[in-house]
Formats: sequence, structure tokens, C-alpha cells
Amino acid sequence: MSNTPTGGAPLAATPLTRAVLEIDEYASGLGWDQPARLFALVDTDRLRTEEPMLFAQLGLEGEGDEAAGALTPVEQDEVPSNTPLDEFLATIAWPDAVAGCALTVERLMLPPTAEASIPEGLDEDGLTAWVARHPERQEVRMTVAVLRDGERESAIRLREKDSPTEVLTGKDLVPGLAEALTATFEE
Repeated sequence: MSNTPTGGAPLAATPLTRAVLEIDEYASGLGWDQPARLFALVDTDRLRTEEPMLFAQLGLEGEGDEAAGALTPVEQDEVPSNTPLDEFLATIAWPDAVAGCALTVERLMLPPTAEASIPEGLDEDGLTAWVARHPERQEVRMTVAVLRDGERESAIRLREKDSPTEVLTGKDLVPGLAEALTATFEE
């Protein structure tokens, strides 16, 4: 995948931000109503040196000096849809070669103003159903990435504003998910 203005993910300030936007673009190309997707983030230079066949398979040969400090997302096996995401993430352990990880997932969100109108006493299924019927709900795709050192980045794309220029990025947009991903590196 390219990080040029003419194709691929937009140019971004840090390798982690570039990786998040690259994953967001990849997920966007698959369309909406997709399952969650998990990615290992590997140092591109290390990948070139230690796994040249995989490096070539991923089509990264032409990256040259652009790869310096870059992170390459490598999609993992399918995230099981019948297991709650937090339970699934608690089962993951990464090898040392993995510098970080990322997850892209679609959810329904409500604006903060809607929180006051949540009916009391709803269980998790009831709350999910209530949010799904709410007239102010927004469908979003969240891509969250973390590195072993604690650095994090997120991208959020609204379904109604499905454009690369409308993607919101920031370190703390989805703190709970970032913390769950960070925990996959704890021993």
C-alpha cells in the first residue's frame, strides 16, 4: 500500500498514524457491515531483513527509504464473531517481532446528548437494541492501534461521511479499546 498523495493512505505525521490510516483505507475498500479485523504491526525494515519472502509477498519491495521507521500492518486470522471482543483480546499474545497491533471494528454510537435519555435498568442486549433504534445513532468504523511502548492512535469514519477526507484521527478517541489492545502486550 502506498502513502502518497496520489494513492493509498494520506501522508501522516507518524508511522503509527500512517498505519492506522492505511488500515482504515483498506477496511473502507471492503465496504461496510464487515467483521472486526485484527492486524499485527511490524517494523518494515525488520520485516525486510528477517522475512524477505513475506516482504516480497506483501508487495513492499519498492518501498526503499520510505520504509525507514514505517510499520507494516499484517492482517491476522478472522476475529471470532461469537466471542465478545474483550474476551477475545484477552487471549492474544504477540511474538517479540510484533511492534504493535491494530483493530478495526464497526459500531453504533450516540451523541453525548443522548446519554441522558438512556432508559434505566437495561441489560447489555437491551441497551444494544435501544441504541440500534435511536434516531440519532451513527454507524462508525473505528481503527485503533497501539505500540508496545504505549503509543496509540485512532481513526474514526462515519458511514454517512464515508470519505478519506472526513476521517477523524487522534490518540484518545477510543481509549477503552486502546487499553484492551495494549493489554495484549502485557505478560
